[in-house]
Amino acid sequence: MKIAIITETFLPSTDGVVTRLTEAIKYLRQQNHEVLVIAPDLGVTEYEGAKVVGVKATTIPVYRYKKFSLPQRKVKTLLETYNPDLVHVVNPALVGATGVYYAKKLGYPLIASYHTHVPKYLDFYRLYRPLKPIFWSYFRKLHNMARMNLCTSKAIKQELDDKRFHNVHVWKRGVDIHKFHPNFNSTDMRNRLTNGQNDKKLLLFVGRLAAEKEIPKIKPLLEKRNDICLAIVGDGPERETLEKEFAGTNTLFTGLMHGKELSQAFASADAFIFPSVTETLGLVILESLASGLPVIAAKSGPTNEQIDDRRTGFLYENENINSLMKAVNLIESKDLMNQVRINARNEAEKFSWRKPSEQLLEFYEETLKLYHVQKTQPIQELRKDM
Repeated sequence: MKIAIITETFLPSTDGVVTRLTEAIKYLRQQNHEVLVIAPDLGVTEYEGAKVVGVKATTIPVYRYKKFSLPQRKVKTLLETYNPDLVHVVNPALVGATGVYYAKKLGYPLIASYHTHVPKYLDFYRLYRPLKPIFWSYFRKLHNMARMNLCTSKAIKQELDDKRFHNVHVWKRGVDIHKFHPNFNSTDMRNRLTNGQNDKKLLLFVGRLAAEKEIPKIKPLLEKRNDICLAIVGDGPERETLEKEFAGTNTLFTGLMHGKELSQAFASADAFIFPSVTETLGLVILESLASGLPVIAAKSGPTNEQIDDRRTGFLYENENINSLMKAVNLIESKDLMNQVRINARNEAEKFSWRKPSEQLLEFYEETLKLYHVQKTQPIQELRKDM
């Protein structure tokens, strides 16, 4: 099969979307499928035997932290030259919107996947909040041009169904259980993340430092308890603001971490803290569990799907400091924490990347079948059958 993947983000960027994509591409190449990746031009030209073609990337005013590719006609030329059996557009918004348009115009079977909850993010950007209905309409129009849509959790599927997105399926989650493992526990890393305050409990946050991550909601906890250190791993547009806001608390901003360093950070903390309720999944949750690191998370659809309260982690009521305090207090119990660590690792071992990658290939094959059926069956009749 010749597959064209058009994505708004790819290597060398690091986030949950890129991780999921790179794992899928590895599997597809192992199965001898051809893959072309069309992505913002950030210098990468190949990955695991898949050709990566960059399209001009630029910084946009509303989000200057990273570069994006705007809609451009080059995508049409690339698709015509490659002539894929199927097109997969990941997070169609900018260049991905071009991918949807030309895939449809050129008659290629099209599948789209929804990973970033942009309409929900608008709640954190006051200037753009009134545009929320317009954004929903825009994304619905793009996704409904695809023959199949994927998302990453049951909760988001329900929301997309409610918003009248067509033919939505859940693309299962996965994690690298070798890269994230309790054996990476490191005394040196713990010393580094606590600034040598080994008598304190260490909470870890890993992710993009942006408004929608809701990181400031952790601060009241640090103001009430001086026996806790917070290590914030990552970078993003809100870093400078957050550093000022958390000044005077036991908080360390490390910047980006990769490879062994990141594995050690996960395995060396007492708990991972996840305050956001805007995620479509939160891949870092599964990376934490694989590291044997209990997760303390604000309740939301996706977090409720991944965390079994007091068995693999601890859930608290969003924006309720007393509920958060109660959850954090539970890490004082050594017996409970030891069992939760074991449970967390055991749970993560159920989710290797192979299963979601196999599932993606099945979705591709199903989309191709649907494409050929629709070529011979009127759309009205097909919808009655679905």
